Amino acid sequence: MENLKEIVLKFNVENEINEVKPLGEGLINDTFKVYVNDCETPKYVLQRINNAIFQDVDLLQDNIEKVTNHIRKKLIEKNETNLDRKVLNFIKTKDDKRFYFDGEKYWRLMVFISDSYTYQAVTPEYSYTAGLAFGEFQSMLSDIEETLGETIPSFHNIELRLSQLREAVENDVVGRVKEVRYYLDEIEKRAEVMCRGEQLYREGKLPKRICHCDTKVNNMLFDKDGNVLCVIDLDTVMPSFIFSDFGDFLRSAANTGAEDDKDLNNIDFNMEIFEAFTKGYLEGTKSFLLPIEKENLPYAAKLFPYMQTVRFLADYINGDTYYKIQYPEHNLVRTKAQWRLFECAERKENLMLDFINSI
Repeated sequence: MENLKEIVLKFNVENEINEVKPLGEGLINDTFKVYVNDCETPKYVLQRINNAIFQDVDLLQDNIEKVTNHIRKKLIEKNETNLDRKVLNFIKTKDDKRFYFDGEKYWRLMVFISDSYTYQAVTPEYSYTAGLAFGEFQSMLSDIEETLGETIPSFHNIELRLSQLREAVENDVVGRVKEVRYYLDEIEKRAEVMCRGEQLYREGKLPKRICHCDTKVNNMLFDKDGNVLCVIDLDTVMPSFIFSDFGDFLRSAANTGAEDDKDLNNIDFNMEIFEAFTKGYLEGTKSFLLPIEKENLPYAAKLFPYMQTVRFLADYINGDTYYKIQYPEHNLVRTKAQWRLFECAERKENLMLDFINSI
């Protein structure tokens, strides 16, 4: 890890670097704990930014700086204490840059938040907490004046995803279209209604907000008493519809089965998780959420399994070029599982709306 120590020293650190160890098993960025002097607790977190996914690193880090600065300002206005435990704090390089480029890789450094924990479990309790935390995160950023860019352009644009699927069908490079015709027909039957968000935006009825766009329970840090400290993993924070944060969480959290469950009988849309998350989310967003956003939350709960079905199916038709697979039919199994989740959410749309209206 000698080279990593040298990279840390490119940043504004005054301590003697003792050791650098791997942290977690992130799917996108490589992350390391940095120990200084003889301390048993890490002082910093070093990350290698995956610039294959986040191709504009300048834009990425500019977004994060604007977001963390704005949240810090909001916390100061609320007389919050221990600010470095409640918002991520990034360290600049010695030449005042937001990241260090070593000629091949991009690196960033942030302060390690000690005595903090992440959880994987999706329970009603944590779902409510997640809804509240991500809602308050959006609320704090609802009046940000700086312009943020899209770190992954058109990330949650369903019209783009459908066009990619149609292109895959037209090319049919490995001859799989015939076997998936049922799913293609069902997707197309609903295509117009599932593009509602983009249409409302074009009509000027639906705004874009600053959203997290990767809402999971494990993208929050908790203290030892179970209180949320802050939202983390800010790489995907960008302008989007609030549907991104609402629907993306429920796509994974409210699924009673696995994303790639071969037994479709395992899959249902869990209303208890939906209600807990929605209750927290509506509390967190009450200061800015528009009626049209609120009334379309059930649409958001349908949109994300629909969108993921489209993406898995397009990749299957293209010959499995994007998602890693563990066996030849893996993307087809994923397609069927996500479609079942979509159908379950579709059947419960009125129940979702009734619950929202009851709050």
